[in-house]
Amino acid sequence: MNLDKSAIVEQLNRLLAFELTSIDQYTSHSRQYEDMGLNKLYERINHEVDDERGHADLLIRRMLFLGGKPNMDGREPHKIGHQVPEMLKNDLELEYGNARTLREVIGFCEKTGDYVTRDMLIGILRDTEEDHAYWLRQQLELIDRLGLELYLQAQMG
Repeated sequence: MNLDKSAIVEQLNRLLAFELTSIDQYTSHSRQYEDMGLNKLYERINHEVDDERGHADLLIRRMLFLGGKPNMDGREPHKIGHQVPEMLKNDLELEYGNARTLREVIGFCEKTGDYVTRDMLIGILRDTEEDHAYWLRQQLELIDRLGLELYLQAQMG
C-alpha cells in the first residue's frame, strides 16, 4: 500500500495545533498559579507543558520523516482563565478536544494503513486521557467536594 504522506501530515498538523495551544495555555496558567502562590498547581501544570512539548516533538519528527512540513503557526483558540476553577475547566476542555481529534486521526491512520503513526498517536492519547484529562477532572471534583478555599489552601504546599 502506498501511503498518502501529505494527507497524513495534514492530519498530524491538526494535532500539532492542539499541542502548541496546550503549551501556550498551560504556560500561562502555570505562571498564574505560581504568582498566586499555588505551588503544587504550578509544578503540575508546568510539568504538563513539558509533556505537551514532548508530544509536539513526536508529531514534528514524524511529519519530517514523512517528508512534510510542520505548521508551527496553527493553534486552537486559547482559553486563558483567571480564576482556578475556570483555568482547570479550560484546560480540561482543551484536553477533550485534543482526545477527540486524536481518535479521528488514529482512525484515519488505520484506514490509510499507517500503523506506525497510529501507534505513536495511541501513546499520546493514553497520556491525554489517562493522565492529563484524568488529573484535571480530579481537581475539579476536589473543588466540588472540599470547597474552593480548602482546595486552594492544599495547593499552596
